[in-house]
Formats: sequence, structure tokens, C-alpha cells
Amino acid sequence: MSEATPIDTGSEEILGRPEARVAVLTLNRPEARNALTWEMKDALIETLSDLSTDTAVGCVLLTGAGKGFCAGGDTKSMQNEGEPPSPEERLALLHGEHQIPWLLHTMEKPTLVALNGPAAGAGLGIALSADLRVAAESAFMTTSYARLGLSGDYGSSWFMTHLVGPAKAREFFYTSERVDAAECVDLGLVNRVVPDAELADAAFEWARQVASGPPVAHGFMKDNLNRALTLGLRECLDLEAERMVAGAQTDDYLEAIAAFSEKRAPVFKGR
Repeated sequence: MSEATPIDTGSEEILGRPEARVAVLTLNRPEARNALTWEMKDALIETLSDLSTDTAVGCVLLTGAGKGFCAGGDTKSMQNEGEPPSPEERLALLHGEHQIPWLLHTMEKPTLVALNGPAAGAGLGIALSADLRVAAESAFMTTSYARLGLSGDYGSSWFMTHLVGPAKAREFFYTSERVDAAECVDLGLVNRVVPDAELADAAFEWARQVASGPPVAHGFMKDNLNRALTLGLRECLDLEAERMVAGAQTDDYLEAIAAFSEKRAPVFKGR
């Protein structure tokens, strides 16, 4: 992937550009707080799937245009698209949509979300499914589902419970209260909070730093950490041992040892 060529997402509602091994994706419906249309969902699934196997990409950075990260699903546009789907059709559609948080959470590359504004509903699930989150001071999170008479999707209940614990997760789901950026960082919902004007640069610099790391090791790390959410200690120890041995067979490991000896920064190749 050439840095001179924009990432073809198949939709003007998802912008993409590569820079310094970072794939920067921007939800691009600022007039609707980046509420998700079917076109956006399809484009995100296709683009994330392509990026997951692109060796030129070391990190995926997802953010929103305008003053909001993502307001969830665009119910207005869906209502204007003719006959609503049956419950069976809606279930099938949701299973498909859920590829978005699944890909962000499971692809071998680190994923980072920059919250430039509110993340609500499905937008919250997308934000929480990434590996890392940095928020602008004005950003906030809300489940919002209780206000709609719905229970939650996009993995939001799973991610929220694992990040803040069952008691707080229940509180946020039952009340749909807004959680501002300061509380988000205190609770571990986001990793960092920066002034609004500094978000774009701070997020990209962090993504660039991550993208310069060892791709093979990052893939192992991510899967180890994901499996630690559900596996016992013995299984995790066995998995770590296998991957430490495998990692020591890579060229990147030899490069890291040489760079340490030569007192320089390593240049990883992903092999």
C-alpha cells in the first residue's frame, strides 16, 4: 500500500489514508454525528477485513469527522429505506454487522480509536472493541440503549463488563448516563485524554509508535491478551510458552537483539 494512494473503502462515508504504517479510517457523516448507515457498515467490514492482512499496515486508527465519533445506528435513514426487515432478516443483518467489533478486536494488528466526540450505542461498542482508546476532553460515552427500549449490541455488554466490571457495566446500561472523558479514563474505558485540539496529532503519534513495533509479536500479544479474558492461568502459560519459542525464531527477534547491542532503534520486517 503506497502512502500516496488513499485507502479505497468503497464509500465516501468512510475515508481512509495510509501514513507511516498506520491506516487512518474516518467515519465521515459529520452532519449526523457519524451515525452508521448500511453503506458505512459494509464499507467498514470490507476495509477492516482487507487491512487485517495488509503487511504494509502496522496499526489501524479509527476516528470520526466533525464533533462526534459515532452516534450508533442511523435509525432515520433505515426507516426511509422502504419496508423494514423481518425479525429473521434483522437478526441475520446484525450477525453481519457484528463483524465490525469482531474484526477490531481479533485482527492480528493493534487497533486504536480516537474519540473526537460522543460514542453512543453501536458507536460505543465499536470504540470499546479496539485495543486502545484516546479521547478528547469533550468526548463522552453512553450506552443509550435503555432510552430506546433496547438491550445492546456490537459487543458493548461484553466489552463494558470486562473493562469496568459487572457492577459499573450494569449501572451504565440500566441508566444510559453519560460518562465524560475524565471518568472514562479513571474507569479504564479509555487509556488517555487530551485537549480537543491535540487529539488528531496525539492519536496519530501513538498509532505511529505502535505501528513501528514487531508485527509478529504484536499478533501473538493481542491473541494472548484476548484469550486471557476467558482462559485459565495454565492455558495462558502454555500459550505464552509456545509463542515465546515461535517468536525467538523470527528475523524480528534477531533484529531486536542486534539493535539492542548496537544501541539503535530496531527496524522490524514482520518475519
